[in-house]
Amino acid sequence: MDSLTLRAIAHIRTDFPAKFGIPRQSGLVPQLEARVVFEPEFRDPDAVRGLDGFSHLWLLWVFSASRRDAWSPTVRPPRLRGNRRMGVFATRSPNRPNPIGLSSVHLERVDLDGGPGPVLWVRGADLMDGTPILDIKPYVAGDIHADATLGFTAERAGERLDVADPTGLLGNLGGERAEALRGVLAQDPRPQYHHDPERVYGLSFAGWDWKFTVANGVLTLVDAVPLG
Repeated sequence: MDSLTLRAIAHIRTDFPAKFGIPRQSGLVPQLEARVVFEPEFRDPDAVRGLDGFSHLWLLWVFSASRRDAWSPTVRPPRLRGNRRMGVFATRSPNRPNPIGLSSVHLERVDLDGGPGPVLWVRGADLMDGTPILDIKPYVAGDIHADATLGFTAERAGERLDVADPTGLLGNLGGERAEALRGVLAQDPRPQYHHDPERVYGLSFAGWDWKFTVANGVLTLVDAVPLG
């Protein structure tokens, strides 16, 4: 097999310090804001010239927290509740020969002066904080296929949990971050084979560990503890 050497051109900064709870696909929670911060070698404003003319971008990145020495030809997609196997190339699973991810994100703005510029502010990313970015490409008209079929991903599409916050814990965040977390929780971050209504889960987001239970289609926040 040919061997290739790829360099990270940037890293993304998000509110997810761990994998658990990250949306399973990009665009599911458009309120999630993130920053793409370039490595020093690539902090050249000329490299992003014209990028602000596009509304969306493709990010190619590395599953840096899911690297394995071996890969499997079949996986159990979460959307199918882990009950059926599909070919790895028919899924977005991180367990693949080359651990490369692909995400479509909304480009909010290109900041040339806000620190180690240029910095790309994006929304809807499904990435853990610090994920290495391999490449950035504009989203163009040819990427849109109105007649596309969606395979098994069409099953259970649009299913969401109701999110209950009886004690107002989301007030620890406020504003769009609170709405972003509500959107993340509504996607049901649990492993799809978990159905214990008494189990308390913890999700790390925006400096807090959010505790919740799920029963009868309702996710209930029960506690929020500052991280660290």
